[in-house]
Amino acid sequence: MKAIIIDDIKESRINLLADLRDYCPEIEVIGEADGVVSALKLLKQQQPDIVFLDIQLLDGSGFDILELLPKVNFKVIFTTASDAFAIKAFKFSAIDYLLKPIDPDELVHAVKQAQHQHAIEKGQLDMLLMGLQKSEPNKRIALHTTERICLVEIADIVHCVASDNYTQFVLKDGAKILVSKTLKSYETMLSDSGFFRVHQSYLINTKYIKTIVKRDGGFVLLTNGAEIPIASRKRAEFFKLIQELG
Repeated sequence: MKAIIIDDIKESRINLLADLRDYCPEIEVIGEADGVVSALKLLKQQQPDIVFLDIQLLDGSGFDILELLPKVNFKVIFTTASDAFAIKAFKFSAIDYLLKPIDPDELVHAVKQAQHQHAIEKGQLDMLLMGLQKSEPNKRIALHTTERICLVEIADIVHCVASDNYTQFVLKDGAKILVSKTLKSYETMLSDSGFFRVHQSYLINTKYIKTIVKRDGGFVLLTNGAEIPIASRKRAEFFKLIQELG
């Protein structure tokens, strides 16, 4: 894969280049830039497969570059020193990122992910920008499948089902979306949006609970007819949550 590094700090570019040579030999760095103008000139001359993009640049931001390009036909991995709030915005938009100083293991993982993912889409970028600018809860989430990126309203998700290292999202219209991420990652992301993990294999949207049955170990009947078991170790916490919601 051919790559370009865009970062306004020379030392950061040097360190990333060295890490790529040491840990990601499949990556060939074909150019570097330190700002929006220089990056746009470089991207017109070169056709990279992947771009390592810093957020804060000398003459603007990494977002300015993506917005000024007529089409983004390469993978993007942002490099950032941002806080936990910004990281959450990256996760909801399904856009990859690396925290500075960059950890070699995380770099290798991000590169492997990029090899199997699509180029960044405008909807994802819009979601990321909104997440970075606003403190209000995320209303949409980007879900990567093997064929496309689905931008989904969080309120439309009824429940999620774990399947090895995959997660299946079940929507209120009956649609199902299979994503190559673990349920654990979505449990953390959606915990502030009314979701609760009642079982090792199930994460439910509490607003779609129709009935809670206490017999036979206990299970939840959702409005779409799904019967979701309640793990014994989750019972006390779950019933406490239901009392608070009631």
